[in-house]
Amino acid sequence: MILFDYIVNLSIFSLMVSTPLVIHSFISRKPLGKIRIVGGVYAGIVSIILVILSIHHEGYSYDIRYAPVILVYAYLGPVAGFITGSFALALRLITGDNWLPAIVGWSVIVVAFTFVSFLATRFHPVKRILLLYGSYILIYIITVPLIFHVIRDNSFFHVQYLIFVLLGVIVGVLLIESYMKLHRLNFKYSNMFKMVAATQEELKETLSTLEESEFKYRLIAENTSDLIMVVNKDHSISYFSPSHELVLGYKDTDLKEFELYHFIHPDDVHLCKNTLEKLIHHKEAQSMELRFKHIEGHYVEIESRCMPVKGEENTIEHIVIISRDISERKKAEEFLLQSEKLSIVGELAAGIAHEIRNPLTTIKGFVQLYKNEDRPLEFTELLLTELERIETITSELLTLGKPQAIQMNRTNLRELLENTLELLSPQAHMNAIQFRANFEEHPFFVIGEKNQLKQVFLNILKNAMEAMKDGGVIDIKLQKGPRNECLITFKDEGCGIPEELIPRLGEPFYSLKEKGTGLGLMICQKIIKQHHGTITYKSKVKEGTLVEIKLPLAEEKAY
Repeated sequence: MILFDYIVNLSIFSLMVSTPLVIHSFISRKPLGKIRIVGGVYAGIVSIILVILSIHHEGYSYDIRYAPVILVYAYLGPVAGFITGSFALALRLITGDNWLPAIVGWSVIVVAFTFVSFLATRFHPVKRILLLYGSYILIYIITVPLIFHVIRDNSFFHVQYLIFVLLGVIVGVLLIESYMKLHRLNFKYSNMFKMVAATQEELKETLSTLEESEFKYRLIAENTSDLIMVVNKDHSISYFSPSHELVLGYKDTDLKEFELYHFIHPDDVHLCKNTLEKLIHHKEAQSMELRFKHIEGHYVEIESRCMPVKGEENTIEHIVIISRDISERKKAEEFLLQSEKLSIVGELAAGIAHEIRNPLTTIKGFVQLYKNEDRPLEFTELLLTELERIETITSELLTLGKPQAIQMNRTNLRELLENTLELLSPQAHMNAIQFRANFEEHPFFVIGEKNQLKQVFLNILKNAMEAMKDGGVIDIKLQKGPRNECLITFKDEGCGIPEELIPRLGEPFYSLKEKGTGLGLMICQKIIKQHHGTITYKSKVKEGTLVEIKLPLAEEKAY
């Protein structure tokens, strides 16, 4: 019968332990350690029920009320354990006799369990249960059979009872540990689910943003008049914008059949390759002007801006080239260039007329002298020299004023500067200005348009002369610079330019002269840029102005 009672007690105890765990899993996600007081009260109620179901033998009551006490001390701490033990003790005193063993045993157990709980705070609950149960066995043996002589002659009964309590503890541990493990797994998977849900939401938002951005960029790319092209590192093309058909006449299917350099003028291929290689090397945006072939055969002037697209490890993965048709702008620039030429011709007219009149006077005087004396011409060489000078000056004037097609040829800068100085010499003499040329012996050949470069030199020298109202000296130097380039400098002794105004030089319609248009320097900068050079200005008030021009030298070749 006692064994049957033990089994009934263990079954009821198992049910009472598992029921709140199951309920707790549905209504709360808090771990057991967060409900200490409530857990202690419930365990106390369980102890009361176990006391009611206690086994009576030889006038003594036996139950497993200390099984929940041990479990509560291990999992919920001393406070909850004290509450549970108090419930069990109270009912035990009400329903049973022999209070002294119950009170003494309970007191010793509470003190011992509290002490063990504090010592084993950092232990796993299972280890704490082993210590608590060991303490319980020791206290039970000392107090029950030895001190109070309870069923002292039947040791098997005590062993059976201790095993009965142990089984209750084991059942409780298995149920609670299983629940806690499931709770941890549930908590872990719940967090994972939340993370996955949050990640999915972020991915949806990111995808939505990307789709919106792609739509906007595609809307821009497909409706802009600019030419947008994506080039790979090997210079193959991966994307053409639809605007290529509008500007160049090619359809998208036609463009994909050819390489990039198929559309570029043969003379501009070298420039394009160098620009793209420079972009990859320096990883910085570059600009260039090219001629693209139209489907009908003619070439369209294109201005391109090349921008690198960096990938992993800061390497260039793609190059985005945004180009614009500048044919109309080129025509406007040509018109401005021709207007500036005519302006220069007009300003040089007085000096040139004076220069032509001098040799004509000489020729006329000698011809009249020979006519009056009826003698043969003895100064033929002198007359021919003067006539050649007239021819040179008029040819230079006509060349400057006459519109000509732009042809980039190998040009000798030394000769070009000498011819320019000779053309301006009459006007310089009239204004008490002297040219002081200092040219290195090294040959200076560039690839350029001779008339355009001459116009740049004329503009700069003319500005220098206008700044020197009291006359003076203009120094012109031609020397070789670093990185296979030549350096041309013009230094005057004029009134100078305030430093804060220097950055505005070259702006259209901005001029420091009373009747200036501001187009001269703008055209100069444009011409030098077309020749892949640079032009800079340095000036101080009352100290003069220094203009520096750098142009790339042409490759040397034998003649």
